Amino acid sequence: MSRTSFDQLLEAGVHFGHMKRKWNPAMKPYIFMEKNGIHIIDLYKTAAKIDEAAEALKQIAKSGRRILFVATKKQARDIITEKVGAVNMPFVVERWPGGMLTNFPTIRKAVKKMGSLDKLMSDPAYNSLSKRERLQITRQREKLNKTLGSIADLTRLPSAMFVFDVTKEHIAVKEANRLNIPVFGVVDTNSDPSNIDYVIPANDDASKSIELITDVMTQAIKEGLEERKAEKLDEEEAKEKKAAAPKGKKPARKGDAAEAETPAAE
Repeated sequence: MSRTSFDQLLEAGVHFGHMKRKWNPAMKPYIFMEKNGIHIIDLYKTAAKIDEAAEALKQIAKSGRRILFVATKKQARDIITEKVGAVNMPFVVERWPGGMLTNFPTIRKAVKKMGSLDKLMSDPAYNSLSKRERLQITRQREKLNKTLGSIADLTRLPSAMFVFDVTKEHIAVKEANRLNIPVFGVVDTNSDPSNIDYVIPANDDASKSIELITDVMTQAIKEGLEERKAEKLDEEEAKEKKAAAPKGKKPARKGDAAEAETPAAE
């Protein structure tokens, strides 16, 4: 069963592409028609691609791996922060920090710096610092949190990346490609889908379109996490039953049985 209906996609404006003069010819297979100079995306293909991407994300989440969401355009920030944050996946909604993936150890150092500032601010000695020094520390902490707060628990490279507007986030896509990290992307008619592993042809500007697609993907991730949790509980229960089961008697050795059957000499 499809995770979205044709009517849902239509109502969210997922079918509206860019103007014909701005199109990328590589998106031709996903374009249904042109209307008033605007390309219309084939929603049946979009629905199929959404299902394919959602199932893949579900399996990644079920295996306990992390998916990084990237959407720095204004209309996507609040949606991603709320919905992706709810399934505890990392995300970037501010400026993409160049080298975030290709120079990951440096990013981890910055995250650790944020932790050390937190420790400093909770220390009683912090209050004895001058007002100016405290202000500098607070500003530094806020700046780091704005850029890296949403990836603070990303201790290793993500197993996949989900991108809204692959043209705007081309640096992030390039870094993921270089490291062979699968890229899931919402690709509009003005973008190049060639570097995207899971292409979702859709409007990447309308907030309703962004929200609908994010809803479907985060729901799939939630399903994967719940299935992982259920499997772990089943494994723990099986272990407990095995440990609690009475141990059977050891089977008699062949020699012992023969001795028992031979009558004792008088």
